[in-house]
Amino acid sequence: MSKRTVTVLFAGCLALSACQSAPTSQAVADHNAEFGCVAGTVGGAIVGGLIGSTIGAGSGQIAAIGGGIGLGGILGNRLTCV
Repeated sequence: MSKRTVTVLFAGCLALSACQSAPTSQAVADHNAEFGCVAGTVGGAIVGGLIGSTIGAGSGQIAAIGGGIGLGGILGNRLTCV
């Protein structure tokens, strides 16, 4: 590639990057809310599974873990998602 081609490509990249808009505070807030929602759902499922693992034995314990994961995920989602 010649210097001229590289210069034109570089200038084109700079021109296109200047057209990109900066994230607004609303976009940042939406991203943070989405992260909180996912974190609450996953965290609730983990805590629910841990609580469910303390209940029962054998196949009943497996059902308690599954129920704890499901209910914990739902509760975590309800608490953190608007």
